[in-house]
Amino acid sequence: MASLNVGSLGEYIREQRRNAQYSLRQLAEAAGVSNPYLSQIERGLRKPSAEILQQIAKALRISAETLYVQAGILEERRGEGLELRASILADPLINEQQKQALLAVYDAFLKENATHGDTDVAPDDFAAGGPSTAGPAT
Repeated sequence: MASLNVGSLGEYIREQRRNAQYSLRQLAEAAGVSNPYLSQIERGLRKPSAEILQQIAKALRISAETLYVQAGILEERRGEGLELRASILADPLINEQQKQALLAVYDAFLKENATHGDTDVAPDDFAAGGPSTAGPAT
């Protein structure tokens, strides 16, 4: 995964805020973050979590995926699993280490399927540890 580029992320958020004609204080209130914290994000001094990025995206009415890509949390792709990745990153019930582990497993499945050409594997096939080698159930 790409490293977080907080400087350009802050510039991007500032640009989006200005385009939306929000003051710093207005966006901070709409996103549910403190004014000083948002200011530090915009100046590239703070590294926001995926949850904070999601709150900012919602307040700016832009996709969270856009901010995740801008932050370097997600690699820009042609839509491959972006919704799933964004959902994992935004889930408040798991910690950052668990999120990265889930994304690593997902990426490993994608890589394995690309290597073996298994693009039509049903999701249920992985429930038992992999595609079934047994014949149809009778």
